[in-house]
Amino acid sequence: MTDLLVFGGGYLGRAAALEAIRRGGRAFATSRDADRRAALEAEGITAVDPADADALTDAVRAASSILVTTPPEAGGCPGLGRLSRVGGGALAEAWPDWIGYVSSTAVYGDRAGGWVFEEDALNAASLEGARRVRAEADWLDAGRGMGLTVQIIRLPSIYGPGRSAVDRMRDGTARLVRKPGQLFNRIHVDDAVAGLFASMDRPRPGGVYNLADDQPAAADVIMEWAAARMGLPNPPEVEWTDPSVSETMRRFYLDCKRVSNARAKAELGWRPQYPTYREGLESLIG
Repeated sequence: MTDLLVFGGGYLGRAAALEAIRRGGRAFATSRDADRRAALEAEGITAVDPADADALTDAVRAASSILVTTPPEAGGCPGLGRLSRVGGGALAEAWPDWIGYVSSTAVYGDRAGGWVFEEDALNAASLEGARRVRAEADWLDAGRGMGLTVQIIRLPSIYGPGRSAVDRMRDGTARLVRKPGQLFNRIHVDDAVAGLFASMDRPRPGGVYNLADDQPAAADVIMEWAAARMGLPNPPEVEWTDPSVSETMRRFYLDCKRVSNARAKAELGWRPQYPTYREGLESLIG
């Protein structure tokens, strides 16, 4: 049973909070948006405005584990900045069993299709990736300075209900983007959450883990598979630089690499329920 505070109650944060509740614990999640906080409350999650110092302090002191999912900003990780200052140092005083910082495999940069492992040198090719590198270092330094167990979880693209090739095919927004030789990993949100809780069960200070599926693949291969499986024609084909391709998606085409999940399997006992895009998308087609 875990009482979990999620700093960043978005797609992944909400899923993790709901899993904590399913396991018999309490869940707190931050959001600056009032409507989002109301939606979290409706699902049994205690929503916290991160600007409310008293509420955030209470949540920090109540949590046995803290998960940080907010993306970094120019000044660093907003979660670290806020949590380390709130309540006159409540984070260090509360002594949570585990703090997990959700980073990105963008920290590795482009490897021309080669494999990347957690101990590899970081070579981010994007501003977002470079900020992740800094945020990782800041969190690990803070953990050592406060005597807290901080683990870094590096994730590729997350997909799942409401966020997948299946959903884009259904709502007509899908595009077939080809970039020869390009491929990357992804992870189903349920597998990401399972990996986070496996990490909580094995709190090793300074641990760094890739959570990714077993089969990196090109985006066009996945989209064509989804279209064929759903009995639909392929969506319009566009260049990866086309304005119809979101900025978020374009960032994935900057890097080409294969992400190893061997350490998470060996040290955390984690195995993806959806080892490839086929099992993951099949579960969403229903």
